[in-house]
Amino acid sequence: MLELYKWHLGLAVPENAIREVKAVAVTDCLFCRIVNKEIPAAIVYEDDSFMVINDINPAAPVHLLIIPRIHIASLNEAGVEDTEILGKLQLLAAQMADVAGIAGQGYRLVNNIGEWGGQTIRHLHYHLLGGKQLGWPPE
Repeated sequence: MLELYKWHLGLAVPENAIREVKAVAVTDCLFCRIVNKEIPAAIVYEDDSFMVINDINPAAPVHLLIIPRIHIASLNEAGVEDTEILGKLQLLAAQMADVAGIAGQGYRLVNNIGEWGGQTIRHLHYHLLGGKQLGWPPE
């Protein structure tokens, strides 16, 4: 457990934790193509690190997708080197909830990972959902 803790602090990296260098874009990735503006999308916000778009099949009155510009296939492929982008993603989600007017009543932030988790696009992204009472469990 101590090794895992050290790994998260960036002090030591177990051999099995070495990851590939992240790609800025992958040519056959839908979200990479949207981020590169090869495919049109309803852009709500963008900066050097992220693009936020409206989901084309919304599951709530507010349904935004927060997409890092760098290609990381899923949270399982993220590493210690991605700590900053993951933290910024969380803060951006809260800011977008505020801008969308759903922060006060509450919202849900969802990250699907893998087939059983419901991930359909292999590019890390978060769903920001709100604007109505959301049930639990989600199914």
